[in-house]
Amino acid sequence: MNLKIYQVDAFASRVFEGNPAAVVPLDEWLPDKTLQAIAMENNLSETAFFVSNGHGFRLRWFTPEAEVDLCGHATLAAAHVLFSHLGRVGPEIRFQSNSGELRVRHEGRQLCLDFPAIASRPCQAPAGLVEGLGAKPDQVLAGTDYMAVFDDPARVASLAPDFSRLAGLDLRGVIVTAAGADCDFVSRCFYPSLAVSEDPVTGSAHCQLTPYWAKRLGRTRLTARQLSRRGGYLDCEQAGKRILLRGQAVTYLEGTITLPT
Repeated sequence: MNLKIYQVDAFASRVFEGNPAAVVPLDEWLPDKTLQAIAMENNLSETAFFVSNGHGFRLRWFTPEAEVDLCGHATLAAAHVLFSHLGRVGPEIRFQSNSGELRVRHEGRQLCLDFPAIASRPCQAPAGLVEGLGAKPDQVLAGTDYMAVFDDPARVASLAPDFSRLAGLDLRGVIVTAAGADCDFVSRCFYPSLAVSEDPVTGSAHCQLTPYWAKRLGRTRLTARQLSRRGGYLDCEQAGKRILLRGQAVTYLEGTITLPT
């Protein structure tokens, strides 16, 4: 069996920036074991798989370690493949996912993701968080991920985490953030329990970051920069219980997966 595969740099305007994701279109679902094996073989932070369901597509995402319920950059990559390579017409694509309906639409040269907002609440730092980060944040909140807030973007940029300690936390991962100098806020995202030590640009994390910073800054439209080695920029907007994330994507490669018969 042969499958098409695309590798796309998401939240990037040129290759070698943003967050790379693999996208594998399917005619029908393969066994989960096979999907996980493909994601492990790709060894990217996410591999997206989708199947047409008539009015849109059913979309799933796998890290090298496990399936996840929400992923922004791989959704952006999947929409880019549909619009740019598979002849999808119309202004919008609807995906059904474990996190409900997700929409992606064209806005000029950008694609706009329509995702659910993720609430977070202040909490005590769990055991291992401060030790894992090697620094004490000014505030810690819990949502899908722990969010550690610092007072200086330079502190966020300089962190050198102990990923073995962070891997033992009880939530999906850790977001670190601070107000930005050349943007509204910056962040870095760590997911060692999913075999992703540091994710280059994380759309789903900005569903948790945007409500926090929108409330703190008193504005609903915000600019964000993720301070990973590859780096990436996002335009974020709070729209009630939804988060709009805007960015570009560019294809790095097209290929074929050959599965054993």
